[in-house]
Amino acid sequence: MGQGVARDLVKQQQVTEIVLGDLYPDPERLAPKLRDSEKVNLIKMDVNDHKSMVNAFKKVDVVINCAGPFYKTAVPVARAAVEAKVNYIDICDDYEGTEILFNSEIDKMAREAGITVLTGMGSDPGTNNVLVKWYADQLDSVDDIYLYWVVSIAELAGAAWDHSLHMTLGKVPQYINGELVHVEGGTDVAVEEFLEPLGTCHVRYVGHPQPLTIPKYIKGVKNVIIKGALIPLWVDELIKEQRDTGFLGKEPIEIKGIKVTPYDLALKLWETIPKGRDNGPQSSGLKVIVKGERAGNKVTYTADMVGRMAPGTGLPAAIAALMMDAGDVTEKGVVAPEGCIDPAKFLTAFLKRGARIHQTEKISSMLTV
Repeated sequence: MGQGVARDLVKQQQVTEIVLGDLYPDPERLAPKLRDSEKVNLIKMDVNDHKSMVNAFKKVDVVINCAGPFYKTAVPVARAAVEAKVNYIDICDDYEGTEILFNSEIDKMAREAGITVLTGMGSDPGTNNVLVKWYADQLDSVDDIYLYWVVSIAELAGAAWDHSLHMTLGKVPQYINGELVHVEGGTDVAVEEFLEPLGTCHVRYVGHPQPLTIPKYIKGVKNVIIKGALIPLWVDELIKEQRDTGFLGKEPIEIKGIKVTPYDLALKLWETIPKGRDNGPQSSGLKVIVKGERAGNKVTYTADMVGRMAPGTGLPAAIAALMMDAGDVTEKGVVAPEGCIDPAKFLTAFLKRGARIHQTEKISSMLTV
């Protein structure tokens, strides 16, 4: 994901230096265009080393955090950026990190320092939040927002697996009937159609930040529902069985004198899927549905996207960083994309980079005498 951000920024004339921080800074892991660029500097960075992060951040204009899983990393990296008084962007897709950022002293500290902490500026959350704002601005009132996503495991690696398991565990937030509620993760399966090559997919409740953030900015909305899927279908079905039978438990158990956490073992095994299993297409997708009213008519907007996960997640963060540099992001403190990103400017930049959004508008009117 970090390289997805850097591959776009390295092309921009106004960007003179990109510092890539990694716990294992191996140049061979970099894409050739980054490895060979004079703008790119690769350094060792540990997100658990607060002092070294602060010192490194003081030398840059904006920090873009792509180190997941974000329920572990969003808060410490943001805290270091705030202390360094540097604008911060992340692609946080775990609601726990978002909740802490908004409700902790980090928000106040950022406001006092005059900096922006933009959280959730990836694909989901990120692009779909901006699309929600784009459609909401065209309506008199918004009733329902449905956010669906699909990721093929052919695109998953490392921390993305940790997030994918974690987001289905326990109670996760949804905004239903005007209230924030918590429902059982991985439940309430719905069948949705996505663009090819994804097709028909089964999505379930997941723990993402939008039910926490969107009602802050889209006033009067009644429902903000977020569901996701890992494909092929056998993956989510197996995760459900693991969850229901304790294989994703986080309490250590003793095996032959050694303490083992079931979740850690399952995570490691998911990262080593045997060859020959169906891993799905090299593709991921989003669907955004916004329902509301305009001039007395019922209106439904639907947007569909499909593409590769790394550029789809990295490009929005890169565009947001460039918008910050241009003075187009003026909110201070902790903020979500729908609260500070101009949808028209963002979507113009996004489409110029080759993104394709299939959208429809359905208007239902009532004839009266």
